[in-house]
Amino acid sequence: MTTLEIMKKAKAASPLIARADRAKKDSALLFMADELCGSADKILKANEADLADAKGQISDIMLDRLALSTERIEAMAQGVREVAQLPDPVGSVINELVRPNGLKIKKVSVPLGVVAIIYENRPNVTSDAAALCLKSGNACVLRSGKLAWRSANEITAALKAGLEKAG
Repeated sequence: MTTLEIMKKAKAASPLIARADRAKKDSALLFMADELCGSADKILKANEADLADAKGQISDIMLDRLALSTERIEAMAQGVREVAQLPDPVGSVINELVRPNGLKIKKVSVPLGVVAIIYENRPNVTSDAAALCLKSGNACVLRSGKLAWRSANEITAALKAGLEKAG
C-alpha cells in the first residue's frame, strides 16, 4: 500500500473517530492496552529481530531506546490506560466571550482530522501517539524509524486488534 493510499484510508476513517464519544474512545483505549499485554510475546520476538539488525549501526544508548521488555510493554499499556482516564478534549470550551451586542462567541476544541507522525527508533512512541490521537478524536498515520519497524508493526497490530474488539 502506498503512502497516498494509507493517507486516504486515514482521512476516510477520521469522521468516525471524530464523532466517537468519550465512552467509546475510552473503551477502545482499554481494549488496546489489554491487547498490548496479550501480544507481548509477538512484540518481543519482533523487537529481538530489530535489535539484532540494529547492533553495530547505532549507539548503545539508542539500542536501549529500541529495546523492549515485558516491563516496558506493560508500561506502554499503562500509558494507554492513563490516556483513557484523561478528560475528553473534544468539545471543551477553550474561551468564551460576549460581544457588546449580546453575540456569544465560543472557541471550542475540535479534532484536526488526520495526524501523521514520523518518529525515531523508539517503539513505545507507537502506542503513545496512537492513544493520544484517538483520545483527541483524530485518525493517525505513524511512521517509525526503519530499525524499529518490526516492533512498531507488531505494536500496531495489537492496537488494531484492540480497536476491532471495541467495535
